Amino acid sequence: MSPVSLHLYTDSSPNGFKITIALEELGLPYVLHHVRIDESEHRHPDFLQLHPHGRIPVLVDEATGITVFESAAILLYLAEQSGRLLPDAPRSRSEAITWLMFHSASVGPILGQRVHFEMFADAPYAPAIERYRRLSAEFFATLDQRLTGRSWLAGEAYSIADIAGYGWTHIARLIGFDFSAYPHLSAWHARMSQRPAVQRGVLLPEPATGP
Repeated sequence: MSPVSLHLYTDSSPNGFKITIALEELGLPYVLHHVRIDESEHRHPDFLQLHPHGRIPVLVDEATGITVFESAAILLYLAEQSGRLLPDAPRSRSEAITWLMFHSASVGPILGQRVHFEMFADAPYAPAIERYRRLSAEFFATLDQRLTGRSWLAGEAYSIADIAGYGWTHIARLIGFDFSAYPHLSAWHARMSQRPAVQRGVLLPEPATGP
């Protein structure tokens, strides 16, 4: 039996869940290394050799000798290596990559800042809280419009764009950031939640909790 070549370094976070979901969807064998951020393991010199900025997730593919960090880059790597979760048709493929990048550039950073200012800041700062609530409402509306009449973000093809989005909507629901006013986004989230690989992925390396 050949050794497992994929090694995933991650913690229970929206970005980490993107990769555990993708690996579970693909059914690829991998070794899971739990990097405990609350114990500052992401600042350990050994981990910084994998990702010099000290962030999870990181994927090491020993078969190719390639190390990939940043969740969108890892999702693209897995899709390209496996030939799955990214449509072949040029238009659908472009749409999947576009919405993947939308999540990376807008959804993740905005919700990350909202989480900080609403839940972890030393003192509440009303202008920042209002700003990130407004910005998150704007992208919830954008996603809701995109999903009108579509099952998935790239149309009829389930893809890494959907996996990227669910990493954050799962956390948003968990900590009470309500998007129920957006029916198409909510229906998409429910479809995602019913997938067995998604259900497994958000439990690895352990379930996320609120602050």
